[in-house]
Order: sequence, then structure tokens, then C-alpha cells
Amino acid sequence: MNDSLDQALARISPRIAPPPTPLISVAIHLSVMALWCVLFARAFFLQGVVAWSTGIAYVIYDTVLLIFVAWQARVLLRPDESASVPAFASSALPTLGVIVAAHNEAGVLTITLDALFAQTRAPRQIVIADDGSTDGTAALLAKHYGLTDPGEGRMSAPSPHCPNLRWLKLAHGGKARALNAALCAMDTDAVMTVDADTLLEPDACAAMADAFAREPALVAAAGLLTPVCGTTPSGRFFQWFQTYEYIRNFISRFAWMRADSLLLVSGAFAAFRREAVVTVGGFDPHCLVEDYELIHRLRRYSVNEGLGWDVRVIGTARATTDAPGTLASFLRQRRRWFAGFLQTQYWYRDMTGNRRYGKLGLMMLPVKAFDTVQPIYGLTAFALLLVFLFDARFTIVLPVLAVIVGKIVIDLAFHLFSVHLYRRWSGDRKSSSFGMALLAAIFEPFSFQLMRHAGAAMGWLHFLLGRRKWGVQQRTGLGAQQRRKPGETAKTAKTAAQSR
Repeated sequence: MNDSLDQALARISPRIAPPPTPLISVAIHLSVMALWCVLFARAFFLQGVVAWSTGIAYVIYDTVLLIFVAWQARVLLRPDESASVPAFASSALPTLGVIVAAHNEAGVLTITLDALFAQTRAPRQIVIADDGSTDGTAALLAKHYGLTDPGEGRMSAPSPHCPNLRWLKLAHGGKARALNAALCAMDTDAVMTVDADTLLEPDACAAMADAFAREPALVAAAGLLTPVCGTTPSGRFFQWFQTYEYIRNFISRFAWMRADSLLLVSGAFAAFRREAVVTVGGFDPHCLVEDYELIHRLRRYSVNEGLGWDVRVIGTARATTDAPGTLASFLRQRRRWFAGFLQTQYWYRDMTGNRRYGKLGLMMLPVKAFDTVQPIYGLTAFALLLVFLFDARFTIVLPVLAVIVGKIVIDLAFHLFSVHLYRRWSGDRKSSSFGMALLAAIFEPFSFQLMRHAGAAMGWLHFLLGRRKWGVQQRTGLGAQQRRKPGETAKTAKTAAQSR
């Protein structure tokens, strides 16, 4: 079936068969760079706050987006109507399988499996897509879960301890290929992709299954993620900022979902209607962010074929995931994310400004076109501010500082509003604090935001050089949460399976 995936991908993917690029798309992408050149040049010819036009444009753009997100997400202030929807009978629910793609993840794999075995509604299949691991993964699966080595390219028999658990052993080919191999080996209606360093909340599988049962047009769904970065000073620093970054991002996804333009799901925890993914060719191994690219392909195919497919974010499906806890690992992650974003934006450039794709083409993708250069705006704005400060050009610096203070006030309000909405939406009140959100809003522009932009600038270089490798990430957060030994996890899973 992998051959049929490759054939579908070759037929549908614009990476392989690029369509003509409309002039409107070329104009949009060129204009955001041309605008930066004009605004940056003004710093050398003008006086007063307008000399910092690059920064002013950055502030205006970001503020407009915050207003849009706040307006769209305001509905979360209302009672959740879905809470009153009757539960579905088990016969009406789509079957759900879980793929855990793992390469050298023996240190955290048991944590992920522990959470999957503890689900209130157990998935019918759990497949460990072992992507050529050379650590202790094979020994772990054999010793603690009773799985027999199936041989390369084959699926094992079910675990004697956990009947829904299987081991798919593969040659190392990357996450996308591992996901595709598991996708072809499974037969469930929906599949969840869960990273080996991600810990699901007990109701996560049930929430995803209910969402797909409720909406026949739903082909992809994102869950909510809370980052864990470790207990070192560096880990605490990055967890502080990333916690509120994640909250804002999920509120933003909800807003774009309401505008029928959601493009981003987190591959660490997402669910897909299997038939739809197979139809469009599965995950693309050539993309650095295979989950993000897949959503573009699903949406493109849906419009071209008149299918009306939908992508949503599910507030009741929650998980905790390991996130970078050091500057080096953070920059590697953001470099990969941004390089993959640029890849996808380039491959799907014909959709930008294209009325055929509705709000997605006329709103979301033009915004993404500006996002391709937003880090350049942000870094050059900060650099210009430093130059003005060192040159003692206070007729420029003082008004600029007033603009920055005003933007921080706006950010403060949005941070608090986002945390409030997120708590109502997800029911999670433990992972966030209004006080810490306020502090994050104050310090982020001069620290974490610059790190994000630096990682994105590295992503530009990665993209232009055509690099695909992004290094090895060190797990510093989730491993510390492990409380039980793997053998105890397997026993718990067997008991849970027998009781269902």
C-alpha cells in the first residue's frame, strides 16, 4: 500500500507537480519584502519615530492579528454547548488507532504508553512505528511488553500483556515514512499521531473519537499541548515562556478555525481520518514539518474536489509534551519549524490570494506570506533601536520606547484574555497563572521573542541551503515525570485491558 501512497502523493502534491503561480501570489510575497526594504531605508533618512518604521510596521501587524484573534475567540466566553450533547453509543463511534513514531526514544516511550493504556476509552490499536532505533527500544518492547521482534518491515503479533499494542519495525527513514508505514498497516477509521515524548490526559482518545463521530466532514483535529522543559534554571525559563506561547497559539488556532482557515495541527498530538490521509498520499517525507504540509494538501484537495472537509482544534483533548529546555535545542526546533514553514509556503504558493480557496486563500495565506519575513522585521527593528540608543538619538529613542510600552500594554491585555479563554475552553487551570502571564508579557519582547526570531532566521538559512537534517533533540522535561517502572506499566495495561 506504500506504493499507492506514493502514487497519490505524486498525483496530488504541488511539490512534485507544481501548478502555475498566479500573479497575485507573486505580488503578495514580493510586496512584504519590498515593504521591509523601504521601511528599513527610512531609518537612514528620517528623524523622529518614523525612522523606526520597520518596528512600527511590526507592531501594527502584530496588534491587528491580536485584535482579530481576540474577536474570533470571544465565543469561548459563552457556555460550551457541546458539553450538553449526549454521549455516542460505542457502535456509532469511529474506530481509533494510535501511531507512536519513535527513533531512539526508549527513555520516554514507557511514559507515553502508560498514558495510552490509562485512557478512559482505549484505542483499538496502538502501533509503535520503530524508526530504526539503535538504543534500548527493541529490548524495552520485548522485555516489558512481551513483543516479539517481527523483523524489519513487518508488524509484530499483539502484546500478550496489552492486546492492542503492536511493534512495527522499520529501517531508519524519518518520521514521515514511519507514520506512512503504520498508516498502511492499520485499519481503523481514524488515526492519532502521538510523539514518543507526549503524555495524553485520560480522556484524550475519547475526546478525539467523539469529535470525529460528531462531524463526518472532519479530516484532521489538533489537541491541546502543555510544554514541559525540565527543572533546571534553563528548563524553567523556557517552560515559563513556552507555556504562555502555547496558550496564545491554541487560542489563535481556535480563531482561525472559526474563520475556516486552520492550517496548523501539532504532529505531537493530532488525529486524522485515515481514508482522507491515504487519499492524498500520506505524510510527505521531503517536508521538515510533515503535519503542517499535510493539512495544506488536505485542504487543497478538499476544495479542488468539492468535498467540504474540515480541520478543527479540540479543547477537551489535552496532553503534555516534552519541549526544548536549553537555548541550543530551542533554536534547533525553531529552525526546523520555520524552514518547514517556508517549504510549505513555497510549495503551496499558488493558493495565496486565490479566491478559489475562500478565506484560506484570501486571509490566512496572505498573513502567512507576511509571517515569512516577520522575524526579519522583528530583528532589524531591535537592531535599529540599539543603534539609535548607542548614537544617543533620543529624539527617536524616546518616542520608540513609548510605542514599545504601548505594545506591551496591549500584550498584557491579550495575555490575560488568552489565559482566561484557555481556562474556560480546556478546563485546565493548573498549568497557567495570571501573574506569570503578566510577567511573560513584559519580558518576552526583550528575550524569548528575540530567540524565536533568531531561530526563524536560522530557518531561512536552512531553507535557502536546502538542508533537511535538523539534529538530535535532548529530552529534558517529560522523563522527569516518570513515576512507575516499565514492568508496572505493562501490568497496569493488562489489568485495564481486561476490565474494558
